[in-house]
Amino acid sequence: MDEHAGIESAASDGDASPADENADADGDANATSDADEESGSSTIDHPLPPEQVCILLPTLEEAATIGEIIDRFRERGYENVLVVDGDSSDGTRDIAREHGARVLTQSGSGKGQAVREAVEYVDARYVLMLDGDGTYDPADAETMLEPLSQGYEHVIGNRFANMDDDAMKRINGFGNRMINGAFGFIHGANYEDILSGYRAFTRDSFERLLLDSDGFTIETELAVECVRHGIETAVVPVSYRARPDESETNLHPLWDGGTIILTLYSLAKTNNPLFYFGSVGAASVISGIALATYVLWRWIQFSTGHEILAVVSAAAILLGVQLLMFGVLSDMIVTLHREQRRRLEQVRLESRRDRDDR
Repeated sequence: MDEHAGIESAASDGDASPADENADADGDANATSDADEESGSSTIDHPLPPEQVCILLPTLEEAATIGEIIDRFRERGYENVLVVDGDSSDGTRDIAREHGARVLTQSGSGKGQAVREAVEYVDARYVLMLDGDGTYDPADAETMLEPLSQGYEHVIGNRFANMDDDAMKRINGFGNRMINGAFGFIHGANYEDILSGYRAFTRDSFERLLLDSDGFTIETELAVECVRHGIETAVVPVSYRARPDESETNLHPLWDGGTIILTLYSLAKTNNPLFYFGSVGAASVISGIALATYVLWRWIQFSTGHEILAVVSAAAILLGVQLLMFGVLSDMIVTLHREQRRRLEQVRLESRRDRDDR
């Protein structure tokens, strides 16, 4: 009995079978693969804990690109990915689910409506938002989130800092620069690229903004509201690549560009009323003076009177002066209101710090 026991023991402790060797090799390979994945995400210097960040991806017919984008964010340690889809018919939602993202089908239409609705489902403190068309690089995530870790509340990715030559048509580039210049002139802030879709922000700051845009003007409205509410905003360089050939754009340059310019001007009513009313008033005064000059010239040159035109010119001048005065008064009120809001915000922050200290 003892000798047989010794032989069985020796056989089990001796050379391993080929099956055992293969099993050990597979186990080592899996362990190595898991270790590589863990080391890949662990080597990334995250400015914020990934579990506190929600990746928000608005999509519409983005089946060609959405899967790769989700995978790249998950490889970088960002597991909380929320896709808000505009009822795509190309399988975008199914692909997003297969790659591990939460998927929300928006109840309305337009990018602006999708973003506003999706933020209500965000369960993280920080949001990193970008388009799902593959033009923005997930590798810029840490660059976008770094200012949030330093106390900023909103971050804009500047596409012009590192843009591929074929990423934007000339007419689009000209329109973008014109709109950025108009924004700086009207609203008094230089955000370099207000139409960028790569944004990072705190959920708290987003909820303080008054947003009602439904379409592509959402980025413009975000920029204006950041100025209006005094949101600490940073601009960082990001990469911008050409849209893949198999992915079709949903942007209409001329129509959407005109809409954005009108949005910039209309939002000046509450953010810069002196410009809003003053520009119309100045145009009215100039028109009235031009018409009055013509009436005077006709009377001197030909002794011909134009009573009706004279009345119209006088009315235009009076209207323009009144609008200018109204713009000045409105600007004073907005300035006082802005100062009061800043004081209230400071009190709110101080009370929050006191609660945290306790």
